[in-house]
Amino acid sequence: MSHAAPQMSGVGQFRAAGRLQPGPKESNVGFYLVMLAMLFEFGRPQDVLTPLKAIPIPTLLDVSLLIAVLASGKATFSNTQTKLWMGLLGFMALWVPFANNNFWAFAILREMTLFFFFYLGIVTFVNTTSRMQSLIFMWLGVHAVLAINGILHHGQGVGGWLGDENDFGMEMNVAVPVAFFMYQASSNQRGKLLYMVLLGLFVMTVVSTSSRGAFLGLLALGTYCWLYSPRKVMSLILGICLVGLVLVAAPQEYWDRISSITDDSTMETGTAGQRMFTWGIGWEIFTANPIFGIGQGNFPWTVGEYMGGRTWQTKSLAGRQAHSLYFTLMPELGLVGVIIFGSMIYLNYRDTRVSQFLSSMGRSMSMGRHKDPLKDEQLVKATLFGNAILGGMIGYLVTSAFISTLYYPTFWILMGLAVALRNSTQTYIASQRDAAISVGLAPKMTHWLRPRPVR
Repeated sequence: MSHAAPQMSGVGQFRAAGRLQPGPKESNVGFYLVMLAMLFEFGRPQDVLTPLKAIPIPTLLDVSLLIAVLASGKATFSNTQTKLWMGLLGFMALWVPFANNNFWAFAILREMTLFFFFYLGIVTFVNTTSRMQSLIFMWLGVHAVLAINGILHHGQGVGGWLGDENDFGMEMNVAVPVAFFMYQASSNQRGKLLYMVLLGLFVMTVVSTSSRGAFLGLLALGTYCWLYSPRKVMSLILGICLVGLVLVAAPQEYWDRISSITDDSTMETGTAGQRMFTWGIGWEIFTANPIFGIGQGNFPWTVGEYMGGRTWQTKSLAGRQAHSLYFTLMPELGLVGVIIFGSMIYLNYRDTRVSQFLSSMGRSMSMGRHKDPLKDEQLVKATLFGNAILGGMIGYLVTSAFISTLYYPTFWILMGLAVALRNSTQTYIASQRDAAISVGLAPKMTHWLRPRPVR
């Protein structure tokens, strides 16, 4: 005897029809390339294992990322930061034949182009909250190794752009808020303990650099972390513990150096005085070339022309860096660069504020029976990831007031993370909204989908 297959109810048919069919599994190759590029750009194993320097591995990885992005069919240039960066690269390219030092103008353009390929890889392949979490975890692991190496080498980095203790202190400052908010995003005790240990490690590494600029940046980060923390009492207790750790572990030489920040010998004849004198020359260069600047990488090759016979402590400052992100940006790229970079900072801030996306989600999800978006685990994590990325940018921007870091990868990769966070969060919210709408409409479609009796 044959048995007729049971028929679905109308609602069941609607839900089955509306359920997304599994598509082809996305390749992980692009994401793995992003992880490798992160390792070689920040971990810099090529500076430890010198035979690796024979092969330009970071360059090959960045170019491979561009190829992977184009081959994936997911390449998009619609993000405003992407358009601004492309405009900046075009502006830099125009400077190459006209700058005082064409070689350095071209070298900076080349580095920024490779960073752009890296950025595109992050924006394209870090497209889910889980991938974002994996990449941040890997980035923190790399910085943990750097921190241990830095403590063992008295605050010196592994080499390259991380070799100087001030630059290294800046990078450790970037890691501090990332570890702090990852601690808050962790859902298990082992994870929380790990991130707490990393937080203490990064703070002590900043201390080991004896960088006064990094100390000021650390103070700003402590304020930021507390203000943006959803658990302020617990954060205050954690902050007190970290202060206690520094008070106990930091040697007297560290406090002597920090206390010298406002000394007359520092402000008038020391490094602070020299920086302010250099910044004054940088301001003169900017006011003489306010719109287009003098070209990327050309401050050291132009400052001597504006000295006008002046010296610092009987020494010429020709060939010296500006020792400030901002006094590198203004003289070299003028108002064009200032507007582009300032717009990027604002857009990065906007993209890390995940809460701005939740109101529309809440309205849509009210049509169904979904939980409050403010309690959605993925969105809670995304919010804390946004706080971590924004904190990293604040650490970079504050500490870089005293060092020339404009063409380091830190800001540009953080911008990639900010854009990727925005894109992945909006994609997740859209999927939840569609699910909420389908559930809300299903009961209304029951009458039309109910099977009709056969006459």
